[in-house]
Amino acid sequence: MANTRSARKRIKQNERRRLRNRAVRSAVRGSVKSAREALAGKSADSATAVHEAIRALDRAVTQGIIHRNTAARRKSSLARKLNAPA
Repeated sequence: MANTRSARKRIKQNERRRLRNRAVRSAVRGSVKSAREALAGKSADSATAVHEAIRALDRAVTQGIIHRNTAARRKSSLARKLNAPA
């Protein structure tokens, strides 16, 4: 258990950040999954779903929640699937 006031505060801050990061990461995973499903079904709104997923990935990188190379890899994969010949 934390002994100092600053350590107790740090524990509270870390817990708040952990919950926020988990929510954002979950939302990003959901948007990437929906984009993949839209691409698999070749639906008309697949381009929109991919752009939304890319925006979510970029926002997560800006907030420091996921690594920029991870986001770049996922964005590249989605873009390749979107632009693949039919």
